[in-house]
Amino acid sequence: MKEEVIKLQNGTGINVCYSVDRSKEAILFLHFSGGNISMWDGVLPLFEQDYSIIAPDMRGHGKSDQLATGYHIDEMANDVYLLLEELGVSRCHVVGSSMGAEIGLSLAANYPEIVLSLICEGALYNEFGEYGLFQGNEEEVEKYKHHVRAELSKRKNLFRTEEEFIDVQKEILQEQGIWNEHFLQFFKSAIERTEDGCYTYRYKNHVRKEYIEKYWTIQFEEYYQKVTCPVLFLPSEEESANPIIQNNLKVFSSWLNKSQVRYINNSIHAYVWMQDPKSVVHAVKSFISDVYH
Repeated sequence: MKEEVIKLQNGTGINVCYSVDRSKEAILFLHFSGGNISMWDGVLPLFEQDYSIIAPDMRGHGKSDQLATGYHIDEMANDVYLLLEELGVSRCHVVGSSMGAEIGLSLAANYPEIVLSLICEGALYNEFGEYGLFQGNEEEVEKYKHHVRAELSKRKNLFRTEEEFIDVQKEILQEQGIWNEHFLQFFKSAIERTEDGCYTYRYKNHVRKEYIEKYWTIQFEEYYQKVTCPVLFLPSEEESANPIIQNNLKVFSSWLNKSQVRYINNSIHAYVWMQDPKSVVHAVKSFISDVYH
């Protein structure tokens, strides 16, 4: 596969890993917030024999342009639309993880002619409102937002060595029993060296903050009611046990012409693609085969 930065018509440079074969159906892979194309390292080899592959770093992520603003899912979906135009891909299946599922949902709602099917490992709940996880009055919502903003400001940005950064992530995931080579390679690609020799996240705080602020305003029900393609929901183990999310899945599915829900044992939100790539790829391939072949 080829990896390069492609300059879109809107002026944004998007780094993308791709292999486009006109004789094959295409699959677009959209990573989670703070992710990059390396999260798919255990996934893409299981698809590339049978499908064309497009896996971009979204704006503000990986090796793509670090723009000052523009981190609403609709703006990032427009980047994807323009990227597909540049690559000459008129239709594709979309696999999205967390933020990537939200961007994929926006793409399917606003550019329905492009999306053959949508795999949502995410976009299962709003932050607030009728389909939101946080249930509280206006004062409680504002208090919650203040707390989140304060926590984001505390985020440690600099590490003396690459090993220091990796060790922090490794300790957390080892406690969960899921650390493996896929995570190691992903976290190595998630940081960059500064001019003074330290290491910092490629995913900058201003990107993270704006994405979250705009995410709080999104109502996913408005998107699902416009989707016409088949949708596969992939809730994590924790999400599958949440009654709010279970209700959302029923309601969102009721607006769709065709949908399925599949569960991956012990799956962790966003990380399942590195945690257990074979199982989640099997679920995606089975779904695509069920609805299209």
